[in-house]
Order: sequence, then structure tokens, then C-alpha cells
Amino acid sequence: MVEIRIISVGKIKEKYWNDAIAEYQKRLSRYCRLTINAAADEKTPDSASEAEERQIRETEGARIMRLLRDQDYVIALEIQGKALDSEELAMKLQNLMVTGKSSIAFVIGGSLGLSDEVVRRADYRLSFSRMTFPHQMMRVILLEQIYRSFRIMNHEPYHK
Repeated sequence: MVEIRIISVGKIKEKYWNDAIAEYQKRLSRYCRLTINAAADEKTPDSASEAEERQIRETEGARIMRLLRDQDYVIALEIQGKALDSEELAMKLQNLMVTGKSSIAFVIGGSLGLSDEVVRRADYRLSFSRMTFPHQMMRVILLEQIYRSFRIMNHEPYHK
């Protein structure tokens, strides 16, 4: 069974996000082993300089890198990544599994995005939109799309 890993920056504080995540964890348990790891986020001052922002991304990036494993196929969620529809994401995941990738790690950055080191480590860069989303919401959106992908791969009904 394939392992899907979600690695993100920051903790989920709101109960409604945790409830949604728990629901998708339950739904996904029949398709994959799912693990979710959170790297601590850094406080960003309101008037942070470009250098301070880069340092924050690098600090968070180092924490993400410690959570990644050599065997992970890393998909970084990035605005500049490739945009896929749900069927294309399902096909991408299916192709990875067919070619022997048994651990797929999705990486969600903090409020300032991902460090260059994490982007370089990524095997694939995926964009959900050119818009920015809070990491809590993005985690739920990602889990829903992974669940939808497994439904598509298994020729099970899903809402279009």
C-alpha cells in the first residue's frame, strides 16, 4: 500500500480544520497509509525585510528537509508549479505508484512559501492556483484532492 505523506509548516489550531482533516484521514485509510507531519513555523514581523523573509523561509525549509526521507517522491505545492485538474492529478499519482514510488510526500510551505532548498529537493512542483491559501485550508483542499484521486483511480463515483 502506498504511503502518502503531508508535510506542512505550522499547526492546525481550529477545531473545524482538525475535524475536516480527520474525516479525510478516515476516508483515505482504505486507499493508502497517510501520515501528516507539521514543521514549526516562524513568526514573521509585519515589516519584515526581504532578507528577514528569506531567513524565515530557510529556517522553515530546514525543518521541512529534516522530515523528508530519501525514498520520498516529493511534490512541492507552489504557485509557480504545474496546474493539474483532478483527473490529471489522479493519473500522476497512479503513474507514480505503477512505477514503484511507494512513498509520496506533499509539501506545503508557510506563509512566505518554500525555501529554495525544498524546491530543489522536489521531484515535482504542483500548483493548485495562482492564489494564496492559508496552510490550514490548503491541507484540507490537498487531502480532498488526494481522496478524489483515489476515487477516480478506482473508478468510483465522485462529484464533478
